[in-house]
Order: sequence, then C-alpha cells, then structure tokens
Amino acid sequence: MNGSGKGACFIRKDRTILLECGHPGFEAARTALADFAELVKSPPAYHTYRITHLSRWNAAAAGKTAQEILAVLSLLSCCGIPAGLEEEVRQLVSRYGRLELHSGAAGGSLMVLRADNPGLLDELAEQAALQELGLNRTAPLECRCPAEQRGLLKQELTRLGFPVLDYAGYRDGQALNVPWKKAAGSGAVSGESVGLRDYQEEAVRRFGGIGGSGGSGVVVLPCGAGKTLVGLAVLESLQCETLILTSNATSVAQWKAELLKRTGLDEEAVGEYSGVKREVRPITVATYQILTHRRSKGGPFGHMNLFNERNWGLIIYDEVHLLPAPVFRATADIQATRRLGLTATLVREDGREDDVFSLIGPKCYELPWKVLEKQGWIAAVDCIEVVVPMGTDIRHRYMYAGAKEQFRVAAGNPAKAEAAAKIIAAHPGAAVLVIGQYLDQLEQLAASLGAPLITGKTSQQERNGLYAAFNEGAIRLLVVSKVANFAVNLPDASVAIEVSGAYGSRQEEAQRLGRILRPKPGENKAYFYTLVSGDSREQDFALRRRLFLTEQGYDYAVQTVQPEGVSL
Repeated sequence: MNGSGKGACFIRKDRTILLECGHPGFEAARTALADFAELVKSPPAYHTYRITHLSRWNAAAAGKTAQEILAVLSLLSCCGIPAGLEEEVRQLVSRYGRLELHSGAAGGSLMVLRADNPGLLDELAEQAALQELGLNRTAPLECRCPAEQRGLLKQELTRLGFPVLDYAGYRDGQALNVPWKKAAGSGAVSGESVGLRDYQEEAVRRFGGIGGSGGSGVVVLPCGAGKTLVGLAVLESLQCETLILTSNATSVAQWKAELLKRTGLDEEAVGEYSGVKREVRPITVATYQILTHRRSKGGPFGHMNLFNERNWGLIIYDEVHLLPAPVFRATADIQATRRLGLTATLVREDGREDDVFSLIGPKCYELPWKVLEKQGWIAAVDCIEVVVPMGTDIRHRYMYAGAKEQFRVAAGNPAKAEAAAKIIAAHPGAAVLVIGQYLDQLEQLAASLGAPLITGKTSQQERNGLYAAFNEGAIRLLVVSKVANFAVNLPDASVAIEVSGAYGSRQEEAQRLGRILRPKPGENKAYFYTLVSGDSREQDFALRRRLFLTEQGYDYAVQTVQPEGVSL
C-alpha cells in the first residue's frame, strides 16, 4: 500500500471502491469519484464504485492525468492505494493519446495513424481485424488506412484498449446563414441575447476544443438544463446545414419550434423527416425510428441514406444514449462530419457506451445535477420509494410464478392504485404525472383516477392536445406510458409517480425523474415517487434503477404503506 489517511473510501485491487455513506466526507468523495469511476451498487452503508477503462478515458479526455486521479484516490482512501492499481491506472490513462489519426495524402483517400512508440504498432500489427480494415505499416511510427475505414478503425482500436485522438479534421458542409433571432428592441444577435447560461456557453466552447480542430463529442446535462439550446448554439457557431436526430415525433416538433423561435431561419429552411413527413431541407429533424425502419425483417434500412442526402456540416444526436445499433454503423461511415451528442446520461443498458465514445466522441462536457440544482437552474427533488404490500391473492400468484412472471405480477400490484391516489391527494393543485410500463395497469389506473391516458396508441395530434392542456393547467393529472420517458416538455409537472418500469433500467429512472426537473415557481421543489411491491423481485430491480441518480447525489427515502394507506 502507498499512502494512508482517514478518507471515506476503501480501495481494492479489483478497481472497486467502497464509499462509506456515514463518513463526514461522503458528499465530497461522491463528487470527486464521479470524474473517473462508475457507481455499481448503492446499499445504505457503503456505495460501490468501479474504475473502468471508459471512465478513465473520459477523464483523460477532460484533461485529467493519471497522477491527478491517483492523488484524489490517495486523499479519499482510508488505508492507501494497492500498488498494482496505481500501475494499472497509469497504464490505462496513458493509452489515451498514444495513437493519433491524421489526414493523409492521395487526395484525402488515406488516413495516417501515428503512434508514440514503434512497439505499439508492432502489437497492433498482430491484430487480424485491423489488417482487414486495410491498416498498413509505412514507417516505424506510422500506418496508413483507407479514409472510408476511419470510423471502424476507431471503433476497433477502442475495443482493443487503445482509444484514438482523431485529428483528421472535418468537412465544412454546405454553408447556411443561421443567425440568432434579435430580441425585441435590440440589435444584439449573440448567444447572450437568447439567454445562453454560463454552463451552456462552456459546453459549446468545450465541443469546439475536442478532436484537433474540434467537432465531435458528447454534452451531458440533466433534463430541463437546456441541451437543445446547446445544440442550437453549436449550429449557430458552425453556420452550416445540419441533420438533427431525436427520439420521437414530439421531440421533432419541439426542435422545430425552438429553431424557429430562437433563430432567424424561416419555416422553409427547417424540415421534418418522420413517419408522417419526408422533408429534406437545410436543417432536417428526423427520428431514430424512421432511420431504422424497414419493410421486412432482415430487409434494408430504406431511410439510412438520409445521412448522405445533403452536404451536412453537423449531425446532432439528441438523447444519444438511445442511439440504435444500425445508426452506429451509418455513423462509422460519416466520421468526416462533425458530430454532437446530447444526453442526460451516458448509461446504455446494452453496454455499447464504447461505441458512443469512439464514433460520436468522448464526453466533452458534463455538469453534475446537484450543481445545477443549487444554482436554481433545475428543481430540487425529493425521491421517495413507497413499498406497497401485495394482497393475499396477488401474493399467491407471485409465489407460484416463474422468475420473469414474478416481476410482472409484482409490478402490476393492484394496491398501487390506492397508494397513487393517496399521494395525489397529498399534493393538492400540483401537476402530476403517473408513469408506468404496462398498458393494462395504466388503463386501470387512468379509469380509477379519472385521468387522461397517453400511450403509444394515442395519435400524435391527441398527445399534443393533452400535453398542451396539461401545460396550460386545464389538466392537472396525466397517466402516461414509456412514450413520455424522453423529450416531452412538461415544465409545470412537479410530482411524478412511477408505478412500474423496465426492470432495472438506470437510464429510464433518470429520464423519468427528468420529467419534473424544470424550475418551479416558489420553492422550486418537486417530488418523485416510485411504487414497489414489498418482499418481491421488484425491490431488487429498484435498487439497480436508482444507481445513476444516486451517483448524481439523489437519496431515496423509503416509506411502507400501512393498512390505512400511505403516510406522507
């Protein structure tokens, strides 16, 4: 062991870190660990973090050195750092930057991969997958590769543990005049005139500084923090035709509305490419669903050519954590186009975070949720897990069900309806969302609560009408399915009640809490309830669901429903 102290953490050789929750330095340690480690477990006494290759590379991309990471670990540790771990941290962090990709000769048809040591290229020469991409040694410290393999080369090198600094540059794309819309009575047309906050301006600046001349990276900000405005500011700074990809038709409409509200673009310059319209214009907003649509299973993706329909200078991937696998392949083919990812969380339940890193770009800017809360940019949220007992009949069904069916039975516990009603009654006048996974459960809840229901079956026109009525205060209670997980602007919502979800999805939990994060008048307070059946597998999944939010500083209070109801 090297170094010792009275820190809040016990650091182990397997790269896991135990953080003592009762330690006076818990909050400071949690904030520090978020820079280079990932939370994997959060029981009451100790939180378990893991230092991964990707967490270290994102830290390196943000400018942190191995020595700085080790200094933080030494300060936090209660009994030093295992010597083997010190060496491992130095080695893996040092891998970031050992390889650089540059544009080559031959009219731009070749790329040059440069290494800091001949031995590294000797090691890579033994990798058959790299040879298949056409990687050829041309000098002791250089290899060449066809330019069209730029994305796949970066993807494969990341998989092998050697992330690449991409200095090959980007094409400008077709120029487009994108001015900020002048404020009434003002001649100013700067980002300040449209209300860019300091952190949004910093995110734009950081994006411009990643990857040589800048142009590829991911901005991570919580829901309600203005990621769309960051995207618009990047677009305005580049002044080029842009393709914007997002999660659903509601989000398409919101992007279009913001473009027309914030910039001097007219309606003819902004197109929608979705299941309803096929408009390809200088600024085109499309859904991931339309890009991955095909007429038959195994058939071609008929709309993937949208990536090449115009000379795009920028592609914005909204909710980049939702990026479908087929779009990764298309993105590998367009590495000469600037790429901006926007997300509230880099967590992907399919484990493809490495592909976001290599193909969209490293994390170029992140601001912790609690920092924004303290500054008043997002609402403070009380998170409460309400444990709801199962009745005799449901308990009997649960006991004799298979593992998967047990979760479904527990999630659909009918007693949750009464618990939800009591929570709603405890917040008179509040704008309340009841969110769930299963349609039969939601239909029953909507009927018992006398509330409108929005699901995937609800037409876009009806959805827009209900969302508008909710925002105007004509409706104070909505029951919604997972269609409301993403990109739904309901700024007045101050209470969310989650009655069921997609197993242990950390991503979904974060997005659902995000529905109530926009600033509120008065005390700027919101409430997030998650209803979980007692003594069931649902409780185990609930612990995993909250991991990302726990990492961001949200603690869940636990309440148990008594026979007389929910005590609030």
